[in-house]
Amino acid sequence: MTTDAFIDALPKVELHVHLIGSASVPTVLELARRHPDGGVPTNEEELRAFYRFTDFPHFARIYQAVNALVREPEDVATLVLGLAADLAAQNGRYVELTVTPYAHHVVGMPMREVTEALDLAARRSREEHGVRMAYVFDIPGEYGAEAARVTLDHALREPPRTLVGFGLAGIEQERPRYRDVFTDAFRAATAAGLRSLPHAGEMTGPETIWEALDLLGAERIGHGTSCVRDPRLVARLRETQIPLEVCPTSNVCTGQVARVEEHPLPRMIEEGLFVTLNSDDPPMFATTLSREYHVAAHRLGLDRETLTTLARNAVEASSMDPADKKEIQDEIDAVAARHSGTAS
Repeated sequence: MTTDAFIDALPKVELHVHLIGSASVPTVLELARRHPDGGVPTNEEELRAFYRFTDFPHFARIYQAVNALVREPEDVATLVLGLAADLAAQNGRYVELTVTPYAHHVVGMPMREVTEALDLAARRSREEHGVRMAYVFDIPGEYGAEAARVTLDHALREPPRTLVGFGLAGIEQERPRYRDVFTDAFRAATAAGLRSLPHAGEMTGPETIWEALDLLGAERIGHGTSCVRDPRLVARLRETQIPLEVCPTSNVCTGQVARVEEHPLPRMIEEGLFVTLNSDDPPMFATTLSREYHVAAHRLGLDRETLTTLARNAVEASSMDPADKKEIQDEIDAVAARHSGTAS
């Protein structure tokens, strides 16, 4: 069996994907036509051009424009179910979907209605697509104290049933002035039993990762690719085996890496770091979770054994209970055993 067929057969877990960023082109077109005042192109060719990003701030502006099209709880549920269908087609088994409550708050959606939509979509994702859906609520960092307050309030007062984590995303350069606010929010969230799952080291240097570890108590790091610039940080991550949610195509599309062949993923693996593969905002970056495995194999030179390890890592780093983890890891091992030694 070819490497491509092997990748397609691997059961997969997605730990780093955003609700708005998971919206397929047809879904965005439907929303743009429904809300033509949103400034998002209403034909496919223009929308694909709209998705050609020059840098991360440009990506953030486009992301916000698409987010503004999601105005009703039904839109939220539609996006979740669309992602579940997409993952099911890739042998996806489980996803921790990042949702930004503040974005729904600013367009006037009541938190209870958002939560009801998320709960409904999680049930239907399992029933209709066989995909287990969990959620991470994240603070969009550039919006500061108000975003932190709204996110924490929603997480503590009206959480969806499968809320497992608390995150921090957005433009990392904006974080320092809100450091104390974010630290307090994470302390409250983790005290309530949520896992600390912030982005860090995507568009800034190792210092942001240090802060995520030391101030936010990070149990997983979103991206974390700049860690390779700091040997002491690499040693800390190797020793603690804090999982890193790596998204190669995303990093190229937002200008954090010039070419995928220059991505630090192989070095991170060589350094003994605990790495997972993820898609981030797949339709916006013309990728999928499966495609990230294909990129890792064909553009970054990872062999089947390493790809299998990456798939197992995602399961282990997830918030599933031990029985569910074992079920998926057994599936991964069975696929790897069936295809060991077959043609590449």
